[in-house]
Amino acid sequence: MSAVTPYDVIIIGSGQAGGPLATAFGQAGKKTAIIEREHVGGTCINEGCTPTKTMVASARVAYLTRRAADYGVETSGSVTVDMTVVRKRKRDIVESFRNGSQRRLEQPKNVDLLMGEAYFIEPRVIEVRLRNGELRQLRGEIICLNTGDRPATPRIEGIEQVPYLNSTTIMELDQVPEHLLVLGGGYVGLEFAQMFRRFGSQVTVIQRGTQLLSREDADIAQEVLKILREDGIEVLLESSANSVKKSADGHIQLTVRTSEGERTLTGSHLLAAAGRVPNSDTLHLEAAGIATDQKGYIQVNDRLETNVPDIYALGDVKGGPAFTHISYDDFRILRTNLIEHGNTSIANRLLLYTVFIDPQLGRVGMAETEARQQGRHIKVAKMPMSYVARALEVDESRGIMKAIVDADNNQILGACILGLEGGEIMAMLEIAMLGKLPYTTLRDGVFAHPTLAESLNNLFSSFES
Repeated sequence: MSAVTPYDVIIIGSGQAGGPLATAFGQAGKKTAIIEREHVGGTCINEGCTPTKTMVASARVAYLTRRAADYGVETSGSVTVDMTVVRKRKRDIVESFRNGSQRRLEQPKNVDLLMGEAYFIEPRVIEVRLRNGELRQLRGEIICLNTGDRPATPRIEGIEQVPYLNSTTIMELDQVPEHLLVLGGGYVGLEFAQMFRRFGSQVTVIQRGTQLLSREDADIAQEVLKILREDGIEVLLESSANSVKKSADGHIQLTVRTSEGERTLTGSHLLAAAGRVPNSDTLHLEAAGIATDQKGYIQVNDRLETNVPDIYALGDVKGGPAFTHISYDDFRILRTNLIEHGNTSIANRLLLYTVFIDPQLGRVGMAETEARQQGRHIKVAKMPMSYVARALEVDESRGIMKAIVDADNNQILGACILGLEGGEIMAMLEIAMLGKLPYTTLRDGVFAHPTLAESLNNLFSSFES
């Protein structure tokens, strides 16, 4: 074993927080090591945002092609999908993004990129098993953990005997499944359910709860359910999988308990999309005395500090909202506090995200349910997308717009836009919230016609009585 190599900063994990943080420390003159065990860029680039959205785009083209006649466009023959081409397009874009991220870590001065498995052997000492088998030991004055999370293994009798898919492996299929069974009615499950329905699969979604998308208000979830069923997706609510096995002909038989009794579903493929677990189990956190919660997520305060001084956790491994933009904001907070000597935290950070079902679901701030639980005096504005001229003109008028407003000061507390380019309209409302504009500014604003933006005039004129 060679001597311990000293570093000012050690970062484990090169996701959307770790990568830019390493570059920032290096530019600040800090000798920095960033360790990655699999591939640079983290979940977003390699297994999450980037690959899934390329496949969502392919699925949307298939959907619009089948609808061509609705627009007066005639096509000959049936629409078929070549999954090998879809997969190659996805792989090419992922590789391009990944290589770009890796170059950005290899070029800066003061930054060493090490590819291997890292774990604690002392509170300030990390051992790294490089891909060539070599062991190195590093000592860091500051240590940042950005190791992310991964799909959970479903707890179902017989699951070990069935070749089930997760959110990563499903994107490597080379043919369209005949019948895809989806365990989980959350964001990941629904994106893949609709995607593969558009590719041509029969799809069944099994959701344990009383509604899809448990974070959303019931009226939003109901509208999503309506859209998916219109698309030909079977959705079973209040249903749980009891056991699974492979039949003699190679099909998957999933036994499900529903509100109407037990039922056996037969499918060609099974996607487990009901939960994730943190990548903290291989870090040997006990050697450093770092505290986790019962699920293994690293506990941090509002400044992303663990219980051990000068050790921080960023991104999904610390729990909370598992979104790329949240991870990147974690980087911003540590850059501000540790490099720029500022004083900022995650307290009062706006929660926002977009679910890339079609139409998109964009959410920012409070839901109505949350606002009422807090006892706030609120007004609720709701409007169907069928009232939006632009949505009607392009014949994509499914969905609903909803905003929550403080009735005492007219500040926007939150919004959910389930509709054409819902994420982009949500971002407009986020900007208004960041600028503390009253909703009346948007209600009375002048927007170009015909655009989706002008729908905000009517939304904020449509408060429920």
